[in-house]
Amino acid sequence: MEIISLAIADDHEIFRKGLRIILNELDQVKVLGEAQNGNELMEILKHQDIDLVLMDIRMPVMDGIEATRKIVEKYPGTKVIALTMFEEIGYFNQMIEAGADGFLLKKTNKDELETAIMTVMSGENYFSEEFMNKVNRSQRPNTKLVDVELTDREQEVLELICKGMSNAEISKYLGVSARTVDGHRAHLLEKTGAKNSPHLVMYAIKNGLIKA
Repeated sequence: MEIISLAIADDHEIFRKGLRIILNELDQVKVLGEAQNGNELMEILKHQDIDLVLMDIRMPVMDGIEATRKIVEKYPGTKVIALTMFEEIGYFNQMIEAGADGFLLKKTNKDELETAIMTVMSGENYFSEEFMNKVNRSQRPNTKLVDVELTDREQEVLELICKGMSNAEISKYLGVSARTVDGHRAHLLEKTGAKNSPHLVMYAIKNGLIKA
């Protein structure tokens, strides 16, 4: 596999440097730039071919939400993983709408960081399970708001997606093929009108489609 080029956008220098040290331990990753805000990040993207940005949400000058929107518009091939903290749950929907491909807690370890990077670069989305559990609890309504008819298996797959599990993890957990999981995911997108997995998660939480 080709080396994955990364940029880190975070306004805390110590965090950036620590993250870079961890990333440098990964054989398939090369950090090509660091930015302390969205403006600096966009300058990096002008001059470097970046595959993936690890994006802080709250930054001065230009925050991660606006920077993600600009990346989707100007550099659609560049993936974005939001680096979040529990107190930033309120930004989840905005980052999804902006086009983030994944969410990762800042307190993550090297193994999960590598998993998140490889998952997103393979074309899937990655959601930290711990963070998504918190999002589900904080944003889920008390009652079902829409009348979407799901099969038992589709409901199960939806709840696993909303827990942050990848297709491969769902396939292993349910004991079915990856193609079967893809089929269920496609049906879920069709039934809800969601355009991708992040929007599916947001739709499910907002409309009470997942169980407490």
